[in-house]
Amino acid sequence: MKYLKKLLKFMILFLGLLIIVLYITDTDYLIKAVRTIYLKGHTTAFLEDYKEFDNQTIEASANPIAWSNHKDYNSAQPTEILKKANKNWGTIAYLIIKNDSIWFENYYDGFGEDSKSNSFSMAKSYVSGLLGKAIMDGHIKSLDQPVCDFLPAFCEGKAFTMTVGDLSSMASGTNWDEAYYSPLSITTRAYFDDDLAKVMNGLKVVDEPGQRFKYASGDTQMLAMVIEKATGKKLYNYLEESFWKPLGSENSTLWQVDSEDHDLVKAYCCIASNAKDFARFGKLYKDHGKWNGQQLLDSAFVAKSVTPRFPESPEYGYGWWLIEHLGKPFFMMQGHLGQYVIVQPDDNIIIVRLGHSKGPGNPLESYTDDIYIYIEEAYEMLNN
Repeated sequence: MKYLKKLLKFMILFLGLLIIVLYITDTDYLIKAVRTIYLKGHTTAFLEDYKEFDNQTIEASANPIAWSNHKDYNSAQPTEILKKANKNWGTIAYLIIKNDSIWFENYYDGFGEDSKSNSFSMAKSYVSGLLGKAIMDGHIKSLDQPVCDFLPAFCEGKAFTMTVGDLSSMASGTNWDEAYYSPLSITTRAYFDDDLAKVMNGLKVVDEPGQRFKYASGDTQMLAMVIEKATGKKLYNYLEESFWKPLGSENSTLWQVDSEDHDLVKAYCCIASNAKDFARFGKLYKDHGKWNGQQLLDSAFVAKSVTPRFPESPEYGYGWWLIEHLGKPFFMMQGHLGQYVIVQPDDNIIIVRLGHSKGPGNPLESYTDDIYIYIEEAYEMLNN
């Protein structure tokens, strides 16, 4: 009994000292990481983790526009390969939209058509779109406007030449480290820290901006701060008025913020919504920025967004991933655990997949194997 009491005292003392050390070393965000992720049995962010964080609500349209069902709605069965992929990688939603109508849809693992789940990095496409909107609205001059005009922390040395377009195309030259599974990486800190602006303002520009593509979630976060400064609006409000409501979204959504006090969205991720409402943004870009006859986004900006900025990096434009498959060009929104809105404009097809994990391959590489399967099997179903 005495041994147990001593052990308990030791554990309490140890935990107390550990917490003190975490605060002294400014790594107390790890407490939140352990509480919200690791103690729940996960090793990284998960689909419904938005429930563990502060969020701001983005309201649905007052006049929602439901997707129409195609005349051949759900007449096809998933292929055996698709069934296996959906089971193995934890798909929760799989949709094929043909000619702006739902051709096929299915939901899994207790999720439904209105269920919310984390967008992860699909949010980056929205933020890039909001940059285009801010330019269209006259708040930002062009893609070439310096970041320094909005964020004073980036006015010295190489940072002085960094532009808002560099942020949208992932060419900032900062020392951001895109490491999802390291508890001490800036990516992990950004996800759990309650003062995200402080984290971002501590970044250093170590390479010449605008020279090459390097995937960095921090670029999108900085871009969000630029847009908020330029527009004078919170990014979640700007998304609501610019796209979410005008696109006729049927469901309200949530966007995670760092804390109630600082109220800065996690712009590189973390919009909680559903497959059909996510698909609307893909349709907007497919239709060159026009929705129901209204030009919501400049068509020239849309075209630039889905074109590679750097010839040596054909996989990325401005906020959108680009891929060639089956002899066809696709552009897509992509998220950490296999969240995809995949668009083939010539065939007028949008494929949406949401799920718990990606297929095999390095998750930090441009594309994992599952993407090709979701495309191939959609076309197999359509052709049959």
